[in-house]
Amino acid sequence: MARSTSPERAGVSPWLFLFPFLAIFLTFTVYPLFASVHLSLRQRVGTAIDVYVGARNFAGLVGDRVFWASMGRTAYFAVLSLLVQLPVALGLALLVHQKKLIGRGFFRTVFFLPVLVGAAFIGVSFVRIYGVQYGSLNAVLGLFGIPAVDWLRDPKWVMNTLVLTGVWMFAGFNMVYFLAGLQGIPTELYEAATIDGANTWQKFRAVTMPGIWPIAAFLITASTIGSFGLFDLPWILCQRGGPGQASTTVMVYLYERGFVSGDLGYAAAIGWMVTVILLVVALVQLKVSRAWSD
Repeated sequence: MARSTSPERAGVSPWLFLFPFLAIFLTFTVYPLFASVHLSLRQRVGTAIDVYVGARNFAGLVGDRVFWASMGRTAYFAVLSLLVQLPVALGLALLVHQKKLIGRGFFRTVFFLPVLVGAAFIGVSFVRIYGVQYGSLNAVLGLFGIPAVDWLRDPKWVMNTLVLTGVWMFAGFNMVYFLAGLQGIPTELYEAATIDGANTWQKFRAVTMPGIWPIAAFLITASTIGSFGLFDLPWILCQRGGPGQASTTVMVYLYERGFVSGDLGYAAAIGWMVTVILLVVALVQLKVSRAWSD
């Protein structure tokens, strides 16, 4: 005869299975969130100063020109990355989606490989590419009579250099998402468009774009959030956000205030300010994407 399970035991068993997840989630997600809010309301400099200041840190951010300048640079990187990186990723996805392309698997692997390379390695190796005298990029431009550019020291070019590096790093990653979307579009839709006499551009506009738009909307939001977390490239490639503060993004500024200047409370306030701004941007993007879909 099978054993009957008591109601008390049946009610406890699911919680035993959930306990490992709940313990990790509460310890490494919920607690740090509340702790960071508490920290943002204090002025804490190492162990020497720990004073409750209320909303003074956030009030200071409103008039902090360095903070808003770093936000502007980060927003510039985010917008330019969207305008360059996503079209490049879509173009790569359309290329490797072609059944007639020889070696499709090879090209997919090659385009995706930069995602696997660490930012520290990229920061060291790309110095040779962007070097003003011996850099390979200037050597190629010199073949066409274009003067050498100091990509990493000229304030006019340094953020564009970071965008170019970001495209090389992450276009392959976004390509995989677009490729999944392209593979999910029924071939019958293209066949119907062909019967109706649609050309290549009309098929792309009427079939491909609506089919991949949900993925594109997701990538726009994810890329925007990822761009505002930019830290390693300007810190390593541009020597701590240089020249001057020309490549100091908001995460670089957060690190400088929290771990160089030592004001952890102000750094926490920066993090929450960025979080609120990103939340507003994400909600606007979500509303626009839904309106576009309709």
